[in-house]
Amino acid sequence: MSRAAAETGALRRVAREGLPFLRARRRVLLRLTGWSLLEFGQTFVTGFAIARALDDGFLAEAPATGLVWLAVAAVAVVPALFAARGVFGGLADLVEPLRDGLVRRAAARALGTGLTRATATTRSVSQVTHQSEIARDGWAGLVLATRGFVFTSAGALSGMATLSPRLLLVVLPPLLLGTVLFLATLVPMGTRQRAYLDLDEAFAAHAGQAAGALRDVAASGAAGPLGERTRDLTEQQTRVSRSLARWSAVRVVALAVGERAPVVLLLAAAPWLLRSGVSTGALVGAFTYVTTALAPALNALLNALGTAGGRLVVVLDRFTGPAPLPPTPDPARIRRPVTAAGAGAELRAVTFAYGPHARPVLDRLDLVLEPGDHLAVVGPSGSGKSTLAAVLAGVTDPTAGEVRWLGSPAAQWESTEVRTLLPQQPYVFTGTLRENLRYLRPAASHAEVAAAVAAIGLDAVVVRLGGLDVPFDPRKLSRGECQLVALGRAHVAATPLLILDEATSHLDPAAEARAETALVARGATTVVIAHRLTSARRARRVLVMDGTRTDCGTPDELLSRSPLFRELAGHWAAAPDDRPTPAFGA
Repeated sequence: MSRAAAETGALRRVAREGLPFLRARRRVLLRLTGWSLLEFGQTFVTGFAIARALDDGFLAEAPATGLVWLAVAAVAVVPALFAARGVFGGLADLVEPLRDGLVRRAAARALGTGLTRATATTRSVSQVTHQSEIARDGWAGLVLATRGFVFTSAGALSGMATLSPRLLLVVLPPLLLGTVLFLATLVPMGTRQRAYLDLDEAFAAHAGQAAGALRDVAASGAAGPLGERTRDLTEQQTRVSRSLARWSAVRVVALAVGERAPVVLLLAAAPWLLRSGVSTGALVGAFTYVTTALAPALNALLNALGTAGGRLVVVLDRFTGPAPLPPTPDPARIRRPVTAAGAGAELRAVTFAYGPHARPVLDRLDLVLEPGDHLAVVGPSGSGKSTLAAVLAGVTDPTAGEVRWLGSPAAQWESTEVRTLLPQQPYVFTGTLRENLRYLRPAASHAEVAAAVAAIGLDAVVVRLGGLDVPFDPRKLSRGECQLVALGRAHVAATPLLILDEATSHLDPAAEARAETALVARGATTVVIAHRLTSARRARRVLVMDGTRTDCGTPDELLSRSPLFRELAGHWAAAPDDRPTPAFGA
């Protein structure tokens, strides 16, 4: 498909979804039209009154008549001032609903994408923040400029036709030529605007992935390929920006033809016009129309079309198409009881790398977790522990290999039915504590919530907040209390697979031990990204990660055969009893 065809298709898609938006706001459009008619009248009266002031007044040696006509021109400005206020009031009713609708659509699409386990990107972040603001500002500028041009130019051309139709023969050709030349740049500018936005989204996605994986990137030696990708995206954006600048130069020429040439031609054609019966006042009135109405209105319109209009079509096209709520789960996605046959979780030759040329963070890793198993994962910072948790939880797809839950491929399961992943920074929302605890399982009974409070050790938090059903501000909770709420939520959810990614890092050792013991007692297959050696000591098995090298065994087995585990254990044991327990890799 050619670039021109692509832009035409984009314009059709935008128009198809934009026309219903405009039809739903007929009253706003009629109100804008009513206020704009005042500007039409003011433009018409100004040039006509100046012509009459000269022909019937000052040049006819009747200064009083001339002053009266000038007063008419001055008074005509007053209604236009009120019109400006009305126009901006109506503009808000036309612009803000557009932005709100775009934000809702982008948010709905992002939620639908995330909840259907599609690959997550930062595209929606760019749409909600940057692109929706481009659309809002572009739409506002385009509405103002188009409305102003239509009514102002109508008033000016009507005035010139009234003074002498010959004036239109001089003014209209360069006006139309400049406009046509300018419109010819819209398609190539639109294609480059589209390319620039594509690169903007690609760069945002690249930056987001890189920022979230800096430790693993550093540990796996992927800084080189990461830098090459960053440089490539930057150079592509630079090339597109330069192409945009060249087409902008063409637009400058078009503006000069449409805005300046009518004045020059009026001056050059003045002798012929005067010989043809055009009066001096009519000629001055034409100059007034061109310099104070037509030229500024055309300049505003073409600039709006060139900057806001081109970007507006490109941006709005990215929001076109349905944005439904997440679909009903596919029946093929298995929902089985926790007694399903097979391992609790399994990694089969799993490899993961940040980029095709990056060193793997996980390299053909095999791991089998039986139902009810308890595994602790330890290792230095940047060894891939959090990456392992994300892959095992199904949040990040492996580069190669397979992740299985309860004996079946993880992709076939409804993830929230099988696993709970608790990160280091938990999500606690404004509401009641009971609502937060039942967040992953809304149907949980009061008795199950009370059991979670007692088991995890949330009693003091409940008392401080005034009860389970009292709304609270999450900012009033400490980081440790937020982690306790998330741990209680996992206890209530009771999924077959539980993954704690340093989810107890802000708790003291006693609170951490109580919470972990309570969760393991629920019978779930539990994986703990360990923050302290005590977590590893409580586990049935320990996985030691050192880059792509791993070793798995019981704590006692690893103390006898793993130098890294002995080093980590000795680092922890060396700390005095009255000091906080240092984290692995600290």
